Amino acid sequence: MIDFTGKVVLITGGGSGLGRAAALAISKQGAKLVLVDMNKDSLEESKKEVLAAAPDAAVEIFEANVTNEEEVQNYVKFTLDKFGQIDGFFNNAGIEGKQNLTEDYGSDEFQKVISVNLNGVFFGMKHVLKVMKEQGSGSIVNTASVGGIRGVGNQSGYAASKHGVVGLTRNSGVEYGQYGISINAIAPGAIMTPMVEGSLKQMAGDNWEAAGKEFVSVNPMKRFGQPEEVGNLVAFLLSDSSRFINASVITIDGGQSYKY
Repeated sequence: MIDFTGKVVLITGGGSGLGRAAALAISKQGAKLVLVDMNKDSLEESKKEVLAAAPDAAVEIFEANVTNEEEVQNYVKFTLDKFGQIDGFFNNAGIEGKQNLTEDYGSDEFQKVISVNLNGVFFGMKHVLKVMKEQGSGSIVNTASVGGIRGVGNQSGYAASKHGVVGLTRNSGVEYGQYGISINAIAPGAIMTPMVEGSLKQMAGDNWEAAGKEFVSVNPMKRFGQPEEVGNLVAFLLSDSSRFINASVITIDGGQSYKY
């Protein structure tokens, strides 16, 4: 049984998608939450949904840009000021970026995706790890992607950033296991989130729904994954039930990455 009673969990990208799904899953198990995002309206909506699902939950929201190290330090400080500890960290904020062949991929666009998806994850780890090391305990889950373990056509920046997240996860898991900290990554495939919907619209425009059906037709499970399925995995990886899982990357994609 997963129990977060007395635990504090920090979630970036908490305003929508996987961040919101994880918040809902974890709040039902008694955690105190801090949700971080750039979009205040999305954060307010996430808080509303959390409180509807878990009326007694303690949930705070904080606006921040994860590409700015000072703002990352600020959300860590805010969490400590509110709750005094950080037991779990879902380091999840990310973007897809524009789709294009590598030769046509804009340099500014590449830097933008790397800044959010890789630098933002690094800054979060850097400052949360200091807290967890002093505590002598903690769990971190970084959001990678199946694009971080194999190629993804027309998404050079995204794939490069997510491969970087995988490297950071494995390296830091090796470094910090001795301090009672577990660090893992999830590698979602096609999960029906606003990001995936946006990706389909980039590829197919108004025909995105039909393109989505065609896309999942080759998945062994013949469907998109749902955010709550990922949220439940994150809850498990942040819980005491998974403490000996460390420096690992857990794929959640219906088996598509392993299909010939």
